[in-house]
Amino acid sequence: MAGINVWAVLVAAVSSFVLGGLWYSKPLFGERWSRYAGMAGKQPGHPAKVFGIAFVFALIAAAAFAFLVGPDPAPVAALHSALIVGGGFVATSFGINYQFGGRPFGMWLIDAGYHLLQFVLYALVYAYWP
Repeated sequence: MAGINVWAVLVAAVSSFVLGGLWYSKPLFGERWSRYAGMAGKQPGHPAKVFGIAFVFALIAAAAFAFLVGPDPAPVAALHSALIVGGGFVATSFGINYQFGGRPFGMWLIDAGYHLLQFVLYALVYAYWP
């Protein structure tokens, strides 16, 4: 990972957490997602554990994407990669699992949309990092 800016990776991972907080909030998609998941009114586990593990996964994804686009990527190239990774790999992989798991299409739209935007944020951080 020579040339990869660790601070940019950290900021990218944090950006996905901010996005997730907004995306899955009550005013946006949180209540609908909870209904689709059958978790309305339920906690998925201890918040420190859930958020801690989720942040580790976001950090791994941010680092892997940084490795993929390389140091100082051009904005258009980084966004192109984000669309391929977020839409072409992550969203479609979720789609396969959700199809076999019998999960609602609306839940897939929410989760796929989040991950597509997650990688777009990563691309923007890496492309415009000073």
